[in-house]
Amino acid sequence: MAKTRAELDQERARLTERIQAQRANLARELVPLQRITRAGNTLSALVDEAVAYVRERPLAMSALAAGLLLLKPKGVWRWAKRGFFIWRGWRAVQQWQPGTVMDVVRQVLAVKNYFARK
Repeated sequence: MAKTRAELDQERARLTERIQAQRANLARELVPLQRITRAGNTLSALVDEAVAYVRERPLAMSALAAGLLLLKPKGVWRWAKRGFFIWRGWRAVQQWQPGTVMDVVRQVLAVKNYFARK
């Protein structure tokens, strides 16, 4: 049975209300994720700054590493091993699920940006 124009308009209005309610609900539920992504962005910026600092001063960083190695060789060796194993574990996770974590983060950020524009 064909619907009249008024019935179609009514159904469209109900669906529009439902969509708006779902968007509002999703925006409320994404608030904790926004805090987490903000913290991740801050940490990422700090790491980028540290890497840039070390790359700009290779001689000073080499002297610092050599000094630490001379003063506390066991401690430096222990931290070097820990760093190596952490790095190796991170690389293993990246190869095991390449891009999966970042894809999820990108999707969450895309949804967040979508609702920020509304």
